[in-house]
Amino acid sequence: MDDYKIKHVEEGLTKIEFPEYEKVSSDAPVFYNPHMELNRDLSILAIQVFQEEQEREINICDLFGGSGIRGVRYKNEIEGVGNVCINDISETANYYERHNIELNNLEDIEVYQHDASMFLRMKRGEFDVIDIDPFGTPSPFLDSAGYCARRNSLLCVTATDTSALCGTYKEPCIRKYNSKPYKSEYCHETGIRILAGFVALTLSKYGKFIEVKMSHSTEHYMRLYIEVKKGPKKTDESLKNIGYISHCKNCLHRQTSKGLASPIEEICPVCGEKLIHAGPLWLGNIQNKEFIEKMIEQTEHKKINTKKQALKLLNSCLLEAEAPVTFFDVHTVCKSLKISAPKLDLIFDEIKKEGFVAIKTHYNPLGIKTDANIDEINKILLRICE
Repeated sequence: MDDYKIKHVEEGLTKIEFPEYEKVSSDAPVFYNPHMELNRDLSILAIQVFQEEQEREINICDLFGGSGIRGVRYKNEIEGVGNVCINDISETANYYERHNIELNNLEDIEVYQHDASMFLRMKRGEFDVIDIDPFGTPSPFLDSAGYCARRNSLLCVTATDTSALCGTYKEPCIRKYNSKPYKSEYCHETGIRILAGFVALTLSKYGKFIEVKMSHSTEHYMRLYIEVKKGPKKTDESLKNIGYISHCKNCLHRQTSKGLASPIEEICPVCGEKLIHAGPLWLGNIQNKEFIEKMIEQTEHKKINTKKQALKLLNSCLLEAEAPVTFFDVHTVCKSLKISAPKLDLIFDEIKKEGFVAIKTHYNPLGIKTDANIDEINKILLRICE
């Protein structure tokens, strides 16, 4: 272990040390990604809110420990945490995880060296929070997470294979998530919904259903905070949120169809062209207003380095909590109309004047979430440009 040059990092109230390396990759002797600090900060807020809602001490699993930063921060910075388990298959990672536990003078935090899926199955029912933050897809570990997750627990899931979820590579998405993506202007939202739908269908095998508390797509990854609940009847009811998004490349119309095996329209009702389908995916809520409001409140009580960025994202997700599925990209619509794009604020004002919802989205600075259909949006844009 003495062969490495040691790097020192501080996040929140926590300090860690690990071998320095030039590039963030799975080849690093111990994995630490500085670009995921916002992810970890938001996780601190979300888990603290969950703990306070449960009104009990919670036990946490950090399934892919790496340097130990995530699990160590959870124990060090979240109130009401009992036991934390940090798992990593790497012996070197285990060494630095233990070192960083000692560095922060922590107790009731244990280090394990197991295959991730096997570790979850060994620890069935022991965790109130399971954090799955792998290098790549979380797909292979979600079945064991579904088996392990207890009633009223929190499942935190990161996916960094956004090129598959967003439809750049269709076949890997079908293979890993049993869902067909489509690379539209709102593909990052589609990717979140594909991931949530896969989690819902995977957990349903164990009579468990999901409530998405908060989700976001940031830089190279997608992140979900999901409360896991139990009961076969409610699970069956929850699965009615599984369905498809149908998109028209010609006129930009889009529509949703709920039901895993329900009939789906093949022809666009606006222009008569063939529709393209994405799914199965989750058509239920992917933001929870009350939960996100509590996360925002927690920023006043936590030391997080990314506070400004976190608040911007949380406030955007808060607005999206009651917004329709998908959104329109202003430049894409204007290009189809062969007009120059008007100012974004003016478009929002005109849509609202017509009595429709108009909400900005964190997925795209040019995106508008609205219940207006494409014909109504086209009329508004053409009128503005007259």
